[in-house]
Amino acid sequence: MSGAGAPDKKPFDASGLKVAVVAASWHEAVMDGLLAGARRALVEHRVTDALEVRVPGTFELPVLAQALAEQGYDAVVALGVVIRGGTPHFEYVCSAATDGLTRVALDHVVAVGFGVLTCDTEEQALDRAGRPSSREDKGFEATAAAIETARTLRAVRGEASVDRGA
Repeated sequence: MSGAGAPDKKPFDASGLKVAVVAASWHEAVMDGLLAGARRALVEHRVTDALEVRVPGTFELPVLAQALAEQGYDAVVALGVVIRGGTPHFEYVCSAATDGLTRVALDHVVAVGFGVLTCDTEEQALDRAGRPSSREDKGFEATAAAIETARTLRAVRGEASVDRGA
């Protein structure tokens, strides 16, 4: 399991941030868990300006993330899941989503939370989806990471101070 070594971060007040969550629609049970985790992170960080958008699949995440970055969102969280099958489709979709979301972050200098699960089986995805029986909550983690990165970007730009104790 990949969750070992995660930092112990405490939520902070991010009410001044504008955050968008873009979620794929494939694998409904996994996506419901990821979205629930993202929503918990938004609440725990007191984000009041949040938008949730759905797209057909993981491949479509980068284009929506880019459109939202262009609209001035401080953070964009991308949630999706790709489960390996018997064809190279898995590699193509995973690579396209990763490369596209990285481009959005760098081209727009915006925090992008990477909540795309790339798993061999549906069971592995469910175990990371933040459901009651899951061992990890990647929707929460990706959202919290994006919020923290957005706060740090604001500080680097001189727009706000950073609380290094959080």
